Amino acid sequence: MKLLGTLAVHPVLPQRLQRLNELAYNLWWTWSPAAQALFDRMDAAIWDQTNHNPVKLLHQIAPDRLHALAADADFLSAFDGVLAAFDAYMHPAGAWFSREHADHANDIIAYFSAEFGLHEALPIYSGGLGVLAGDHCKSASDLGLPFVGVGFLYPQGYFTQRITAEGVQEAVYHKLDFADLPALPALDPAGQEVLISVQLPGRAVYAKVWRLQIGRIPLYLMDTDVPQNDLADRELSARLYGGDMELRVAQEVVLGIGGVRALRALGIHPTIFHMNEGHAAFLGLERVRELVQEQRLSFFQAQQVVAASSVFTTHTPVPAGNDAFPFDMMDKFFRGFWGQMGLDREGFMNLARWQTPWGERFSMTVLALRFAAYANGVSALHGEVARSMWAGLWGDAPLAETPIIHITNGVHTATWLAAELAALYDRAFGSPAWREEPDLPTPWQQIDTLPDADLWRAHNALRDRALAFLRERVARQRRRHGDGPARVAAAYELFDANALTIGFARRYATYKRAALIFHDPARIHRILSDPQRPVQIIFSGKAHPADEPGKALIRQIHQLSETPEFAGKIIFIEDYDMNVARHLVRGVDLWLNTPRRPNEASGTSGQKAALNGIPNASILDGWWAEGYDGSNGWAIGEAREYRSEAIQDEADANSLYHLLEDEIIPAFFDRGEDGAPRRWLAVMKAAIRSCAPRFSMSRQVKDYTAQLYLPAARSGQIMAAEHFANARSLAAWKERVYSLWPQVRISADRVDLANVAMGDTVALEARVALGSLTPDQVAVEIVWGTPAGEELTDLQVIAMQPAGPLPNGMHRYTGSIHFSASGRFGYAIRVLPAHPLLLSRHEMGLTQWA
Repeated sequence: MKLLGTLAVHPVLPQRLQRLNELAYNLWWTWSPAAQALFDRMDAAIWDQTNHNPVKLLHQIAPDRLHALAADADFLSAFDGVLAAFDAYMHPAGAWFSREHADHANDIIAYFSAEFGLHEALPIYSGGLGVLAGDHCKSASDLGLPFVGVGFLYPQGYFTQRITAEGVQEAVYHKLDFADLPALPALDPAGQEVLISVQLPGRAVYAKVWRLQIGRIPLYLMDTDVPQNDLADRELSARLYGGDMELRVAQEVVLGIGGVRALRALGIHPTIFHMNEGHAAFLGLERVRELVQEQRLSFFQAQQVVAASSVFTTHTPVPAGNDAFPFDMMDKFFRGFWGQMGLDREGFMNLARWQTPWGERFSMTVLALRFAAYANGVSALHGEVARSMWAGLWGDAPLAETPIIHITNGVHTATWLAAELAALYDRAFGSPAWREEPDLPTPWQQIDTLPDADLWRAHNALRDRALAFLRERVARQRRRHGDGPARVAAAYELFDANALTIGFARRYATYKRAALIFHDPARIHRILSDPQRPVQIIFSGKAHPADEPGKALIRQIHQLSETPEFAGKIIFIEDYDMNVARHLVRGVDLWLNTPRRPNEASGTSGQKAALNGIPNASILDGWWAEGYDGSNGWAIGEAREYRSEAIQDEADANSLYHLLEDEIIPAFFDRGEDGAPRRWLAVMKAAIRSCAPRFSMSRQVKDYTAQLYLPAARSGQIMAAEHFANARSLAAWKERVYSLWPQVRISADRVDLANVAMGDTVALEARVALGSLTPDQVAVEIVWGTPAGEELTDLQVIAMQPAGPLPNGMHRYTGSIHFSASGRFGYAIRVLPAHPLLLSRHEMGLTQWA
């Protein structure tokens, strides 16, 4: 039989249940346990089969079942309760942003990301970056920010992971049916569906724009699978992080340039543009092109406007993780574009020219930093790493002054916190008011009022649920492998509910060292094999399809799990997604993290675990370098770097074994008469108290608002005011300073600080040749602090004052340092450009040191 076509016939909702569609198409339900329970109650089997997709559930549920629900008083009561909560959320009396920043209500923030992890039913994310973006959107909604997201609706998403019986990762792609997703065509102000185009080599490529509703905010996602494109271009946005380098550039052109055009077509004119990683950096080029072509600005004038209103977040401390493309690739894609920006080829390539281990490349991170005056890393340690990696963009600026701040990542509390624990927290904190702003620390100080027995009972129930879920996943995998009934049945006997259960789940990149715990196989075997104190480890995670070393790690762990020594003690769970993650971060006893410091930018899985009272045992890298306080978990190894990776692995593995043998396992199995582990529960409560508010996405989004979004809104508006008058004047001033800076010289006599005592004041003098510049166009400064090699730490900057002219066109400047503390200090004196519109003292990359 040859099918000529297919169609889906969906049941019609009874009048009483009409608003189920509204609920299903707003992803508010992804962080509402009551809404999820409502959908589960409608048909639990379909809810599970559809991977918890309410749109698909409504399409597949039997009409008779719908009519029965419409007559079920209990169901209708629950339905009305969910609707009441939904309506209260969507129409609040006053959200945080409107209370605190009402004057910025119209300053729309456009957040661009290559992936968004919102829920397992929408598999358009690969891991931490996407889940962080999804959590960012959810908290922006909670807090009432004027916010829109922009990305891709990948028809095949990220891959489904299948692990063969031999432990080989296979990548399987399934085409998504958009009719079954909580996505609708985006409409322009005239009510027409939006279709945008970008120019790729030799042709125009079109993308349809879809809209997802994330609570109160919209997320706009593009898809190139439209009839206007040829077959290859219809596949352009098919997969996340798939294909070769040319496909990657094409996707990033659509994301950055096409994303800006999509917003324009929708009638949305953001005040702030936020690039979440360098994938979206081409948006800066499109914004410049608009200003050059439509407002008749020069390239340099337009760059001032774009940079002043742009934010860039870098997540990648590993050089290989930063996209960088060959110049001939840029020629191919942008030969017809740079002229529209007012640039020639050399000027265009210089925007992002960067020396990589593979030679000079066009770096997307450099491009983003050139077009964003506001930049951040995602933890304190990552901020240091990022400043070191990209310091060269700002000339001779001290590392501490490199204009990349840090805002440590957080997690969306309502998405990741188990409902059972949330109810316990309500009781301990006296009310559910903490849920509105979970970053406020005061309620969390009441966690000690929660009875140990109640917390332990809830945790045991969550562990039991997680283990039952994982047993079913393993049984399903074994059926697919063709195993016999006995081996499938054995899957349901896996896991000891009384064992210390350790979770290790994340992307399988080599720097994350998933196999570090097996550094000494005999020692870890002894640890896992004590019948009086059983321990089991659950592994899960995906390697990028092209990452052969990462896939080898998965194969190694799977094969170890099949050996007689480790069978039943370790297991690898295939197809890690947000559903698996929720069960693990709520249901294991200990969260393990062993990255090679300082390569973990932040990490958030451990934050999710801590929110649920699960202690971390982690290398002091990423967020844990800030989060660990000595009482809320365990620190593996030392906060330092090593001469070689082998030495680091040996030291960290031995530290981990010591912690397990002497601290972690004894604390877990030290039980009172009621069976509760008091020492362990103290660590659980400390983890909740110290980590839940501090590492919440609510705190993160508030930090972005205060430190990045509002400053970018203000400076962007200053640059755009009076038909860009300030941008024009600043660009002209910068061009003059750049041309005259070679004339600037500075000298100073060295002062011996060897005999300086606490309380002394040391006077300093500098002589500056300004050439054709004037004193009001520069700043002369003393920089002093604690010497650390060639750098100074704990920097303090003191402005020197003009003290009159000297012969030969020189200018005299004076200043002093007052030493109010003892210690070893160093100082330097510099001159650099100064202008009231500069957003960073090192913005121009011009500094002369005495």
